[in-house]
Amino acid sequence: MEIEKRIKSSEEMVEKEELDNKKQQRQGGIRTLPFILANEVCDRFASAGFHGNLISYLTQELNMPLVAASNTLTNFGGTSSFTPLIGALIADSFAGRFWTISVASIIYELGLISITISAILPHLRPPPCPTQLNCQEASSSQLWILYSSLLLTSLGSGGIRPCVVPFSADQFDMTKNGVKTRKWNLFNWYFFIMGFASLSALTIVVYIQDNMGWGWGLGIPSIAMLISIIAFVLGSPLYKHVKPEGSPLVRLAQVVVAALKKRKEALPDDSKVLYQNWELDASISVEGKLLHTDQYKWLDKAAIITEPYDQIASPNLWKITTVHRVEELKSIIRMLPIWASGILLITSSSHLHSFVITQARTMDRHLSHSFQISPASMSIFSVLTMMTGVMLYERLFVPFARRFTGNPSGITCLQRMGIGFILNIVATIVSALVEIKRKEVAAKYNLLDDPKAIIPISVFWLVPQYCLHGVAEVFMSVGHLEFLFDQSPESMRSTATALYCITTAIGNYIGTLLVSLVHEYTGKERNWLPDRNLNRGKLDYYYFLVSGIQVINLIYFVICAWFYTYKPLENIIERNKEEDLEQANEKKLSANLNGKGEE
Repeated sequence: MEIEKRIKSSEEMVEKEELDNKKQQRQGGIRTLPFILANEVCDRFASAGFHGNLISYLTQELNMPLVAASNTLTNFGGTSSFTPLIGALIADSFAGRFWTISVASIIYELGLISITISAILPHLRPPPCPTQLNCQEASSSQLWILYSSLLLTSLGSGGIRPCVVPFSADQFDMTKNGVKTRKWNLFNWYFFIMGFASLSALTIVVYIQDNMGWGWGLGIPSIAMLISIIAFVLGSPLYKHVKPEGSPLVRLAQVVVAALKKRKEALPDDSKVLYQNWELDASISVEGKLLHTDQYKWLDKAAIITEPYDQIASPNLWKITTVHRVEELKSIIRMLPIWASGILLITSSSHLHSFVITQARTMDRHLSHSFQISPASMSIFSVLTMMTGVMLYERLFVPFARRFTGNPSGITCLQRMGIGFILNIVATIVSALVEIKRKEVAAKYNLLDDPKAIIPISVFWLVPQYCLHGVAEVFMSVGHLEFLFDQSPESMRSTATALYCITTAIGNYIGTLLVSLVHEYTGKERNWLPDRNLNRGKLDYYYFLVSGIQVINLIYFVICAWFYTYKPLENIIERNKEEDLEQANEKKLSANLNGKGEE
């Protein structure tokens, strides 16, 4: 009877696994991308339409000083980039990526609706000030409405940004062999499609904001965000859902605690005797088990076997952890110096968008006698360059570089990031030279003391720096995200994407500090960053300053990249073959026993 029960139980398990495999085959794949990317396209369209020209809304509609408005946007951007850590922890710990994205999108929508209402109702804004001289600034209550709206959108983006890329990757085979067999790169196409959404917003929405009013200009992004929520939810039956396996931070803490408890224990000479438990780690190592490395060896003490009971199937993970979990923490520690290199890059570029829009507003923007381009729409040149660069990178650069490097990706993520760092430095230096030229023309026509004057110099002098920043993004931004995704433990990919966002958060906060210090200590008479009249400022000096910061950061990055060790991952194919063979033998044995029982 016991044998029959075991056979029956084994058959039920096999049948259940077969049903689960069939269900997984029906879910996921490229057919899910239209729903996921439709959500992200509408989200990015709403985000770009909302943020792209917000400096104009703050300075022209709420009458805020330039530096205060720029710092407000930078702080808001920093908060929006910090909240993804919270969203990632929620997604990885218990909610899952689908529900995190869905709820966060609704919160984001509430933020857009509230700021749209404030733009429509006149008593929620100060009186208009066309001359930009002696303007009445927004009251505390009016600013609180603005800050509440920005906070809601920050919380919403915190749930969307860290989960969309990993959720897209969940729908595909992201193992090394799976990536190698595909002729396209998920990260490249993600940035391309996001660029398309931003391009649409920076042309359509910004034009509406400047010519039809901010009610429509903010209302359209709100409608787009609502459409994104509907599109994402409609695709839910097709999605492959990866169950959250508990907080990754708890696992990291368990490794540290276990290592501290055993700090007096001596490490064995052979690392193979350290604690291994494939069944325990199966759910967090689907793509392969992390192999032991000799770095940060004091953490290996967490996996020392001190008592026989440690070898049971369910050990106390605060006293002993597996080698795989120790290596997860080592992977994160190894990534941190490279990750940190993006902070000063963001610091250097955090205010450039606001300042360049202010520059463009003083320049000749006419495309014809009757039509002129909006200052915020100048960003389309950066987006177009980025979109074109992504296609050329994948179709031309990667096949060409692959011939020399033998790398399926053409060059490594770190090499890609390094090129991006160099291009950003060149772009910032070009920005300084263009600002020198703009002020020379203003001085020639005696317009330095007129902040509202249109200087007779074409706005297209700004195009080269936009294009250089676009090319830099193809290398730096895509490479940075791909590095964090590839080198992080697979169970922590939402958290790794959040780390990418936190780079922006810290960089923005330091950028606010940098601009505030420059504004405070460069004097009142010849202030580098004046509140109202940019023509009397020294914006070119500020550009040269941040160029120097980027050079120092590049040197730091090269040192970190030189000593970086890529994570070692065991190929899981052979292990899967062995498991499949064992299941097949077990099924065959149960069939033979059933046949004998019938006889």
